[in-house]
Amino acid sequence: MRHRQCTLAQQSKYESELMFALCDVTAAYASAEKIYDPTIRDKPVLVLSNNDSNVVALCPLAKQLGFKKFVPYFQIADAAKNAGVIVKSSNYELYQDTANRLFSTLERFCDNVHEYSIDEAFLSFDTSLKDRDWYLLGHEIRKTVWREVKIPIGVGFGPTPTLAKAANHASKKLPGCTGSAIINTYAERKHILTQMSVNDVWGIGSRIAKRLNALNINDAFSLAQQDPKKMRKLFSILVENTVRELNGEKRLTWDDVRPNKKEIYSTRSFSERITTPVELKKALAFHAEIAANKLRKQHSVAGSITLFAANSPHDNTHYVKRTSYATFVIPTCDTRDFLNVISDAIPRLFLPGVKYYKAGLGLLDIRDNNFQQADLFTAQSNDPKLMDALDNVNQRFGRDTLSFAAKGFHRTFDMKRNFLSKRYTTRWTDIPKIKC
Repeated sequence: MRHRQCTLAQQSKYESELMFALCDVTAAYASAEKIYDPTIRDKPVLVLSNNDSNVVALCPLAKQLGFKKFVPYFQIADAAKNAGVIVKSSNYELYQDTANRLFSTLERFCDNVHEYSIDEAFLSFDTSLKDRDWYLLGHEIRKTVWREVKIPIGVGFGPTPTLAKAANHASKKLPGCTGSAIINTYAERKHILTQMSVNDVWGIGSRIAKRLNALNINDAFSLAQQDPKKMRKLFSILVENTVRELNGEKRLTWDDVRPNKKEIYSTRSFSERITTPVELKKALAFHAEIAANKLRKQHSVAGSITLFAANSPHDNTHYVKRTSYATFVIPTCDTRDFLNVISDAIPRLFLPGVKYYKAGLGLLDIRDNNFQQADLFTAQSNDPKLMDALDNVNQRFGRDTLSFAAKGFHRTFDMKRNFLSKRYTTRWTDIPKIKC
């Protein structure tokens, strides 16, 4: 592949100093379910969230039948059964392994691959090709991924990450595009961006989109025509950078593409209702470990924490949701600090007689640990070295190799996954057997 790219570059006139590609899996979770089960490849598939609560993914065939994401499963269960839809619980082990194989395949086409999410990756090329050759390269990437990973992807090329994202959108959504698209010239930009809603532009959320619509800025091309400095005054530097990127001016780095989170949450509904303060404490301790690990991965500390516990709004009883909030004198990333807050909050969160359906926590007021100011008069309980040792052991030997006793050894709040498929690539007993 590298040889092919060099040959094409020698035959082509230089058009861009740098080209980005965004490779995005089509219906990632549903597509992964079809890899190892040939019997469902031509059938509509829905994937459910934690505890089989809501629809979180669906394949194009399911979309054509009128099913939609984020709808509670119990509301469409009968309709799905009558329509012959295959329902699957979220198989995170399978999805992550599929993503790893996808990224490994993409690395053969490019030395600089940035994993943006479990189903998306940016590729950065410094090879000069004509538009036609970029288009063909996109199809070659798609064919290779399909042949070796068995998942469909769309590929979009552009001189900036934002334009690559827009081209990827076009590759799957716009008429005439067949999985590969490029935005490199003014004509290509105008053709694609005029067909994109401003709400579909990367980095433009629904609230900002409504404000843009009020200014009669309804499509991506109209946004690109705006004065960047004016957009900064009216909105933010992020919107300014978006406008500049839509005009081919690279403004984002990988750190900007995926910045550190300002808030980190961990929540989950329970497979079985919780009715004791001990089990509620275990559940919140479980979430504390998850959130703290994410916090440390981005080298941050949290200045405050919020906790909640609630029953289901669909219960026949009165809806109950209790919350608790605490601040830290010195921002911390130490799981023990979060567990201490949880212990103190249980009397305020737990109400006898309530069958708790969901609980979780959020780490707030997050800041970079490298710029944290120490306090001369307050003892610091945060122990980064101890937490690093904990994370290193779990990373090397597997999750939960070391954990805190507060979350217990036998959890009654594990996820309900009644439609779980096999872990085909991560569990020895589930490895597919080929009969010749």
